[in-house]
Amino acid sequence: MKFIGITGGVGAGKSEILHYLETKDGVKVMLADEIAHELMLPGTDCYQKLKDRFRNEDIWSEDGSFDRKKLAAVIFSDGGKRETLNGIVHPAVKRYIRTVAEAEREKGELKILVLEAALLIEEHYDEICDELWYIYTREDIRKERLMRSRGYSMQKVQQIFDSQLEESVYRKYCKVVIDNNGTVEEARKQIDLAITNMENE
Repeated sequence: MKFIGITGGVGAGKSEILHYLETKDGVKVMLADEIAHELMLPGTDCYQKLKDRFRNEDIWSEDGSFDRKKLAAVIFSDGGKRETLNGIVHPAVKRYIRTVAEAEREKGELKILVLEAALLIEEHYDEICDELWYIYTREDIRKERLMRSRGYSMQKVQQIFDSQLEESVYRKYCKVVIDNNGTVEEARKQIDLAITNMENE
């Protein structure tokens, strides 16, 4: 089994690529964001730690869970709070992912396990993945996509971009670069080639 980590800037079109990978036999896709969401639900260890640290913040729903929009607004506007949250959630997510990867390797049924994570490089997933892939899409395309699909203002988009890595850093750490500036078919051809190259190593 090969364990691939996929990353790229917000709005790069990673979802489309992950959907394509999921259609392939012997491929399982994990999303770090979804895992983090599960690990932050009431009753979990993460939730309790966050409740203690952020109890005075206006980020709670009536049922006691996090209001994800309010939480995102707080952590994108305050670097210190973002670090606090990341320091609690990311180690828990990484432990979970490591456990799944080890279990899948032992089972030996998968050809490829895929992990998509925004902070793949910052959280040193290169230590547990066999290789990292970078989904590259130009900034102007990503800005337009985020403003159209998510209704973000130009200021919010810029705020998010400023909190992410430079393109050169992604390219430094990632073995494969998928150029996602063209058509869906062009991106899929690059993925097929990358998988073939990996299997032939």
